[in-house]
Amino acid sequence: MKIENPNPIQWQFSERAQQLQSSAIREILKITQRPEIISFAGGLPSPATFPVDVMKAAYDKVLTETGKQALQYGPTDGYAPLREWIANSLSTEGTKILPEQILMVSGSQQALDLLGKVLVDEGSPVLVETPSYLGALQAFSVYQPEFRSVATDDDGLVPSSIAGLADGARLLYSLPNFQNPTGRSLSLARRQELVETCARLGLPLIEDDPYGALSYKGEPMPRMVSMNPDGVIYMGSFSKVLTPGIRLGYVCAPLPLVRRLELAKQAADLHTAQLTQMVVHEVVKDGFLDRHIPTIRTLYANQCQVMLDALDEHFPEGVTWTRPEGGMFIWVKLPKQLDATKLLDQALAARVAFVPGAPFYANEPETNTLRLSFVTVPPERIREGIATLGQIIKSQL
Repeated sequence: MKIENPNPIQWQFSERAQQLQSSAIREILKITQRPEIISFAGGLPSPATFPVDVMKAAYDKVLTETGKQALQYGPTDGYAPLREWIANSLSTEGTKILPEQILMVSGSQQALDLLGKVLVDEGSPVLVETPSYLGALQAFSVYQPEFRSVATDDDGLVPSSIAGLADGARLLYSLPNFQNPTGRSLSLARRQELVETCARLGLPLIEDDPYGALSYKGEPMPRMVSMNPDGVIYMGSFSKVLTPGIRLGYVCAPLPLVRRLELAKQAADLHTAQLTQMVVHEVVKDGFLDRHIPTIRTLYANQCQVMLDALDEHFPEGVTWTRPEGGMFIWVKLPKQLDATKLLDQALAARVAFVPGAPFYANEPETNTLRLSFVTVPPERIREGIATLGQIIKSQL
């Protein structure tokens, strides 16, 4: 029986809920689902890299041999054998990471939310790169921090600019490897300086590293967590090296912090899916990633070069862009009089999509910037889309 309701509910949303904003990228992706659109917008891994048969075999084995355990509730901190595997993979000759320092999470986005929940109060200063990962800005924004923008240049974050911003800051969020959105990476010297600076200031440093394994040269840089495991919070993910659909990531943190994160996760979702964790452990435990990741690097390196060549050929003088050596993104800077958001409307009309750069800035957005992703677009479509985009830019100059 349907109840008549003469007084419809007047929803009273919390102040926090009223702060929530949609992701510019997710909104653009709704449009780019149309097959005629050449989309450089999404930060999506290429489906061509997904090891479907390997994952299927792992699911079959786990469900056949340990199905009742896999389908049961699991511990909040995660499946112990996978945590041990991760701890061993992060350990170096000089730095031992313990399994107890690892917390499994439902994708890196959950890690960002938990870190915000545990470390950030309303008005707390939070340091971020300029520009920074949009998903991190969204996650932290829920807790209403005061974002302070750290200077960057063509070589990424400038460690010497931190000291004047660090007073009272709860954390510094960084992506040192093939950063989203710029594709830039920090040199070894800057990593060391950044870690030393944060240690001297007593500033927790978040090292978000979803792309570190995707170095086209196959030589990942040293992790900052190995330089100071007591002061660096490391975030890793299986999304870019296996598949994002499993929504599995992890945090490596000093024990006092990881225990707080575990309590926050307990309240949020009890635990990440046990079945998923057991399957991923089955896949990775015998060195599969060592064989699989080189195929991803080769594909992405080839498509990156196709896009760089097309940019050289079709973009006009006065436009500049990064030349990444890994990862999934190229960052473009237009002449100052152009607004990438307005340019997007014309590009979509011409069946090409990209992400305007302004949403990646916590403060003072540069509207003449944009992000291009090349990994899901075939070479011939990359050439076609960049040629079209070049013509649109030329028409505005």
